This record gives sequence, C-alpha cells and structure tokens, in this order.
Amino acid sequence: MSSRPSPRPPLTIVISGPGGVGKSTIADLLVTRDPHLWLSRSWTTRDRRDGESEQAYVFASPEKFREHIEAGRFLEWTEFLGHFYGTPLPRPTEGTDVVLEIEVDGAQQVKQLQNDAILIFVLPPTRGEQERRLRERGDREEKVHARLDKAEAEEPIGLKLADHVVVNDSLDDTIEEMLRIIGEARARRR
Repeated sequence: MSSRPSPRPPLTIVISGPGGVGKSTIADLLVTRDPHLWLSRSWTTRDRRDGESEQAYVFASPEKFREHIEAGRFLEWTEFLGHFYGTPLPRPTEGTDVVLEIEVDGAQQVKQLQNDAILIFVLPPTRGEQERRLRERGDREEKVHARLDKAEAEEPIGLKLADHVVVNDSLDDTIEEMLRIIGEARARRR
C-alpha cells in the first residue's frame, strides 16, 4: 500500500524594508503575478490614509489589537509612532507559499521563528526618492522625518539579516527579480 507524499510546508517569503520603498505595491503585484503566492494581510491601529485601500491592512482598534496579542494570534508585531502593526498567524490556501510584507522589527521576529524564511530586503534607489514616495502617499511631515530616521537605523540591520537585497528603482524589474528569487527557492525545496 503506497502512501501519498505529504504536501511540503509553505515557503515563507518576507518582504521587508523601510517605509516608502514600495513593500505593499510589490507584495500586491507578486500575488497577482503568481497564483501560488498567498499574501498575509497585516493589522494596524493607525488610521487609513486618504486614498489608501480598505484592503491595505486590517484596521483595528488598539483594544482589539491587544486582545489578539494576548491570545497569541500574531506571528509578529511591533509598535511604531504610537501605533501597533502585526502579522496574524498565516493560514494560507493549500498549495500556496506565504508572502509577508513587514517592517524590519517583524522580519527579525519571523527569522527567529522560521530560520528558513526567505527575507528579501527592499531599498529605495535614493533617500530623496524614499522621501518623495512617503510624501506622495500622504504621510504627515513629522511621520516622513520619523520614517526617514528609522530607515537610517533599520537598513544596517535589514542588510545583515537579508537573504536577498533588491533596490526598487523600476517596479517591473523589482517584481521580475523577486519572482526569480522565489522560483529558485522553490526549486531548491523539491
């Protein structure tokens, strides 16, 4: 009597980098281009920005977020600029790999829990371009400066932690490079 091989556990792909590098856009495009990727939607207690999709995050109250922390329902979470951000424990569709789009703090937590997670650290082409993107998405002045300061502190950590580093200068090239990285990781797991 032969037994069916058990399905391989999903690959975890962590897209990380400082604010304004395009993590959300990249993650959304990856799952659109590859039907075998499943995006975990992060939670936050911050308000939705003008023009930001209601699907960008699960926008939660601080009380509800804390309840989920206490119940152990987050894979990782952090606090930044007075707001919580976190990734719920993934529940991907069978046969898909998990994409997490998270800050460097969260990426460190995930790598401690899942050493085989693939961390792709995304950088802006320049600090000036990062600043432009932050302003363009509607961040208030004090948040722009706080995110730029945080980027200066995060980048050395992210670069050390990363399995791959991608500069998001051209979105099409960034997506192609990430799809190649994911394809190679899948090939190694066969």
